[in-house]
Amino acid sequence: MLNLPPNKKIILFDGVCNLCNQAVQFIIERDKKDVFRFVALQSDLGVAICQYIGVDSTQLDSIILFEPGKAYYYKSEAALRIASDLGFMYSLAGVFRIIPEKIRNHIYDYVAINRYKWYGKKGSCMIPTPELQSKFL
Repeated sequence: MLNLPPNKKIILFDGVCNLCNQAVQFIIERDKKDVFRFVALQSDLGVAICQYIGVDSTQLDSIILFEPGKAYYYKSEAALRIASDLGFMYSLAGVFRIIPEKIRNHIYDYVAINRYKWYGKKGSCMIPTPELQSKFL
Protein backbone atom coordinates (compact mmCIF):
# COMPACT_ATOMS: atom_id res chain seq x y z
CA MET A 1 0.00 0.00 0.00
CA LEU A 2 1.15 3.51 -0.74
CA ASN A 3 1.99 5.84 2.12
CA LEU A 4 0.16 9.00 1.03
CA PRO A 5 -1.09 11.91 3.13
CA PRO A 6 -4.69 11.48 4.26
CA ASN A 7 -7.41 13.70 2.81
CA LYS A 8 -5.23 15.06 0.01
CA LYS A 9 -5.78 14.78 -3.72
CA ILE A 10 -2.63 13.84 -5.59
CA ILE A 11 -1.80 15.47 -8.92
CA LEU A 12 0.64 13.49 -11.02
CA PHE A 13 2.28 15.61 -13.71
CA ASP A 14 5.07 15.48 -16.29
CA GLY A 15 7.97 16.85 -14.28
CA VAL A 16 10.05 17.89 -17.31
CA CYS A 17 7.25 19.69 -19.18
CA ASN A 18 7.34 23.49 -18.90
CA LEU A 19 3.56 23.78 -19.46
CA CYS A 20 2.90 21.18 -16.76
CA ASN A 21 5.22 22.95 -14.32
CA GLN A 22 3.45 26.26 -15.02
CA ALA A 23 0.12 24.53 -14.37
CA VAL A 24 1.43 23.18 -11.05
CA GLN A 25 2.52 26.69 -10.02
CA PHE A 26 -0.89 28.05 -11.05
CA ILE A 27 -2.68 25.42 -8.94
CA ILE A 28 -0.43 25.95 -5.91
CA GLU A 29 -1.10 29.70 -5.94
CA ARG A 30 -4.87 29.10 -5.96
CA ASP A 31 -5.07 26.06 -3.66
CA LYS A 32 -6.29 28.11 -0.69
CA LYS A 33 -7.83 25.05 1.04
CA ASP A 34 -4.58 23.05 0.75
CA VAL A 35 -6.34 20.24 -1.14
CA PHE A 36 -3.53 19.09 -3.44
CA ARG A 37 -0.16 17.40 -3.31
CA PHE A 38 2.06 16.96 -6.36
CA VAL A 39 4.12 14.10 -7.71
CA ALA A 40 6.15 13.99 -10.92
CA LEU A 41 5.19 11.04 -13.10
CA GLN A 42 8.89 10.31 -13.57
CA SER A 43 9.58 9.99 -9.83
CA ASP A 44 9.67 6.67 -7.98
CA LEU A 45 6.44 7.58 -6.18
CA GLY A 46 4.82 8.67 -9.45
CA VAL A 47 5.67 5.33 -11.04
CA ALA A 48 4.43 3.47 -7.92
CA ILE A 49 1.09 5.33 -7.93
CA CYS A 50 0.64 4.61 -11.63
CA GLN A 51 1.34 0.92 -11.03
CA TYR A 52 -1.10 0.94 -8.10
CA ILE A 53 -3.93 2.35 -10.22
CA GLY A 54 -2.99 0.25 -13.24
CA VAL A 55 -1.73 2.99 -15.56
CA ASP A 56 1.47 2.69 -17.62
CA SER A 57 3.32 5.91 -16.77
CA THR A 58 5.66 5.47 -19.76
CA GLN A 59 2.69 5.59 -22.15
CA LEU A 60 0.92 8.44 -20.41
CA ASP A 61 0.54 11.86 -21.97
CA SER A 62 -1.73 13.33 -19.34
CA ILE A 63 -2.09 14.80 -15.92
CA ILE A 64 -3.66 12.42 -13.38
CA LEU A 65 -5.77 13.40 -10.41
CA PHE A 66 -5.64 10.58 -7.85
CA GLU A 67 -8.02 10.61 -4.92
CA PRO A 68 -6.68 7.79 -2.72
CA GLY A 69 -9.34 5.28 -1.76
CA LYS A 70 -11.84 6.81 -4.20
CA ALA A 71 -10.88 7.17 -7.86
CA TYR A 72 -8.48 8.61 -10.37
CA TYR A 73 -9.09 10.86 -13.36
CA TYR A 74 -6.96 11.91 -16.29
CA LYS A 75 -6.97 14.29 -19.24
CA SER A 76 -9.84 16.79 -19.39
CA GLU A 77 -11.78 15.25 -16.50
CA ALA A 78 -8.77 15.64 -14.20
CA ALA A 79 -8.35 19.27 -15.27
CA LEU A 80 -12.03 20.06 -14.65
CA ARG A 81 -12.02 18.36 -11.25
CA ILE A 82 -8.87 20.23 -10.23
CA ALA A 83 -10.45 23.53 -11.31
CA SER A 84 -13.55 22.78 -9.23
CA ASP A 85 -11.39 22.77 -6.07
CA LEU A 86 -9.72 26.11 -6.80
CA GLY A 87 -12.62 28.38 -5.93
CA PHE A 88 -15.77 29.73 -7.48
CA MET A 89 -14.30 31.38 -10.58
CA TYR A 90 -12.36 28.28 -11.61
CA SER A 91 -15.19 25.92 -10.75
CA LEU A 92 -17.15 27.60 -13.54
CA ALA A 93 -14.93 25.63 -15.93
CA GLY A 94 -17.26 22.73 -15.09
CA VAL A 95 -19.57 24.12 -17.75
CA PHE A 96 -17.25 22.40 -20.25
CA ARG A 97 -18.70 19.08 -19.11
CA ILE A 98 -21.55 19.76 -21.55
CA ILE A 99 -18.99 19.01 -24.25
CA PRO A 100 -18.69 15.24 -24.70
CA GLU A 101 -15.60 13.84 -22.98
CA LYS A 102 -14.32 12.36 -26.24
CA ILE A 103 -14.21 15.84 -27.82
CA ARG A 104 -12.69 17.43 -24.68
CA ASN A 105 -10.00 14.75 -24.61
CA HIS A 106 -9.27 15.22 -28.32
CA ILE A 107 -8.49 18.89 -27.61
CA TYR A 108 -6.49 17.90 -24.50
CA ASP A 109 -4.49 15.37 -26.55
CA TYR A 110 -3.70 17.97 -29.22
CA VAL A 111 -2.18 20.27 -26.60
CA ALA A 112 -0.41 17.34 -24.87
CA ILE A 113 1.18 16.15 -28.11
CA ASN A 114 2.50 19.65 -28.87
CA ARG A 115 3.41 20.78 -25.34
CA TYR A 116 7.16 20.28 -25.67
CA LYS A 117 7.25 22.02 -29.06
CA TRP A 118 5.18 24.99 -27.84
CA TYR A 119 6.42 25.36 -24.24
CA GLY A 120 9.72 23.51 -24.11
CA LYS A 121 11.11 20.81 -21.89
CA LYS A 122 13.45 20.76 -18.90
CA GLY A 123 16.43 18.43 -18.64
CA SER A 124 15.16 17.13 -15.29
CA CYS A 125 12.18 17.39 -12.98
CA MET A 126 11.47 20.65 -11.17
CA ILE A 127 12.99 20.96 -7.69
CA PRO A 128 10.55 22.83 -5.43
CA THR A 129 11.70 25.77 -3.37
CA PRO A 130 11.90 25.20 0.41
CA GLU A 131 8.62 27.13 0.80
CA LEU A 132 6.83 24.74 -1.56
CA GLN A 133 8.51 21.51 -0.45
CA SER A 134 5.50 20.42 1.66
CA LYS A 135 3.30 20.44 -1.46
CA PHE A 136 5.40 17.78 -3.18
CA LEU A 137 5.62 14.11 -2.27
